[in-house]
Amino acid sequence: MPFSSPGPRALRQSAGAFGAVALIALGAAPAAAADDPTTGLVLGRIAPFEKVKPGSDLQLAPTFTNTGDAALDKVWLSYSVTRGLSQPEVPANCLRYEIAAADEEPGRSEVVCEFDQPVRPGVVYAPERPLSLKALDRALYDRLRVTVDSADTGPGDNASAPVRGTAPAIKLAERPDQTPAQPGSRQHDGWDAADVTVTADNAADFQVTGAKLRGRVGDTVTLRVAYKNAGPAWVLRDLGRSATHVLVTLPEGTSMARADGHCKNTGAESYACGTDESWVTEGGGETYAFKVRIDKAVPGAKGYVELAEEPRPFDHVKKNDTALVTLDVTGGGGTGGGSEGGGDATGGTGSTTTTGGTGKGAGGTATTGSSTTGTTGTTGTASTGGTGGLSGGTTGGSTGGSLANTGAGAALPLAGAAGAAVLAGAGVLVAVRRRGGRPE
Repeated sequence: MPFSSPGPRALRQSAGAFGAVALIALGAAPAAAADDPTTGLVLGRIAPFEKVKPGSDLQLAPTFTNTGDAALDKVWLSYSVTRGLSQPEVPANCLRYEIAAADEEPGRSEVVCEFDQPVRPGVVYAPERPLSLKALDRALYDRLRVTVDSADTGPGDNASAPVRGTAPAIKLAERPDQTPAQPGSRQHDGWDAADVTVTADNAADFQVTGAKLRGRVGDTVTLRVAYKNAGPAWVLRDLGRSATHVLVTLPEGTSMARADGHCKNTGAESYACGTDESWVTEGGGETYAFKVRIDKAVPGAKGYVELAEEPRPFDHVKKNDTALVTLDVTGGGGTGGGSEGGGDATGGTGSTTTTGGTGKGAGGTATTGSSTTGTTGTTGTASTGGTGGLSGGTTGGSTGGSLANTGAGAALPLAGAAGAAVLAGAGVLVAVRRRGGRPE
C-alpha cells in the first residue's frame, strides 16, 4: 500500500490490503506462516460482515496461533478500519492512530494493542472479550484489516500521534476448544494479516449536473459539468478503479478546444471522464472543466452529461443520472475572442427507478476545474443544482440507454457506444489521474 515513507508495520499491514488479492484471501483457510518457526504467528479465518445496518455494533473476535517451537514473551494485535466504521471502545493497553489518505489509498483508523504475556506454541489465543466496532451512517463498502505481530514496529510516518484507549485493559485468553491454525502458503517473519470486507445495507445517490453555454460564433467558452454523491453513504471501489465514469457530449455546432484532464475523447465531440480517487465521500464529487469553441449557430442544439453504464447496485434512482448542456448563440458572427460562459446546471431527464443489491464499491474527492477569461462575450457561473434534484436517498442505476427520448439525435447512440468502448479499455477503467493539479 503506497503510504509515504511507511515503517515496517505499515508495509506489512498495507501489502495488498485493499486489492483484489486481499479479497480472494477472505474465503481461504488461515493463511500465512513464518520463515522462522520460533516466531511463527498465524491468524484464524475471519468471516466477512454482510448486510450490516448503519448504526449497529459489530463484534470482532480474532484468533491466532503461535506456530513456532518457542513461546513468545509479547505480541501485538492491530485492527484498522476505513471511514464507514469506527472503534468506539479502545482498551487501555491499545493505541489509536489516524492514518491519512495517501496516493491511491483511503484514510483509515488503526488500533494497536500490546499483550505483555507469554504466548505458547501450538495454542489458540484470542482477546478475552471481543473488540468493538460500529457501522456509521455513511457505511457501505468498508474494509477491516487485522494483524498479529511478534514485534512492535509502529504504524508508519503517515500516522497521527497515538491516543491511548480509555476502556478497561484487555488480555489474551487461550481457546482450547478451537483447532490451532496451520501455516499456509504465504510466509512471513513473525506476523500475519487478514483483510475483511464489511458490507452495509445502505445507499448512495450519484447525480450529474449540466450547464448553459452562451456566446457568439467564434467565441471559446468554459463548460463546467459535475457529478456528486448525495449520500448518505460514501462509496469505496477497488484499488485503481475510478469511483464512477461520466460521459459528456457537446452540443452540435461546438467543438472541443481543450478537454478536462480527467477525460478522454471517445469519438466525435464526446468524452469519458474518470475521478481523482477510487472512492467518493458523501457530499463529494468531481467538477469537469472544458474549453469549448462555438463554431456555428444550430437552433435547439443540446449536449448531454450522463453517468456511464456500469454497476451501481447502491444507487436506485435514475432521474438525476442525465442532464442537459444547452447552447445560446448571441449576436452575429464572433471575433474569435475568449468568451467565458457555462454554468447554470440542469437537472436529470429520466424517471425510471431500479433497485440493486450490494457489492464492491468506492468514492472520491471533489475538485474544481480551472477557467480563463477571454476578451469578449459573457461570463457564466457554475452550479451544482438542477431540476432533477439533489436529494439524499437511494439513486440511479445505469443511464447509457436513457437518452433516446431526450432529443439527442443520431449522434448520441454513437457517442454512447464509443464511450462504452473506451470504458472497456485499460485507459479509462482506471481513473484518469493528475499529479499536481488540473492542467491549465
